[in-house]
Amino acid sequence: MSDPTTTATADAFVDAMRAVATSVSVVTTDGPAGRHGTTVTAFASVSADPPTVLVCLHSDSRSAALVAENQQFCLNVLPNDGQALADRFAGRHSEFEQDRFAGIDWHAIPGQPPRLDRATVFVCQVDQAMQAGSHAVFFARVTEVDHMGLDPLTYRDGTYHQVVPNVVHLDRKKA
Repeated sequence: MSDPTTTATADAFVDAMRAVATSVSVVTTDGPAGRHGTTVTAFASVSADPPTVLVCLHSDSRSAALVAENQQFCLNVLPNDGQALADRFAGRHSEFEQDRFAGIDWHAIPGQPPRLDRATVFVCQVDQAMQAGSHAVFFARVTEVDHMGLDPLTYRDGTYHQVVPNVVHLDRKKA
């Protein structure tokens, strides 16, 4: 058993965060600065009224610069069979794929960032950006949702996982 009073060093923080399962998404953007996409696990719901999310991108990344300039993005929550897309947009195959969008199923509505097919999509307009350590945090108003109803791909301890229910699902309308 570990000591519960471990100092919050960067290494201790990273070790603890590796044990936390998160959904895997691809943030896409398009606009005057250009089209781009990157895999993220650092995002969260902020508010339902108005619908708002936050996304964290490394400050020195091309992704953060393009989202900041374009002022819009789509948060594409990948379905549980989306490992290849997660790897592609994480840049794991960059030497082979100069255009991460080439050869995959996606579409775009004029004036909006790309939407990945089969992903649950949140179309977002950036309201505020702030610096937090090594990352830029983008708070964004959700202007459109395309909910696919598929189980999300998750990531924990350096590997992808699938969501598996361990309790009987209660009907929310009757509860």
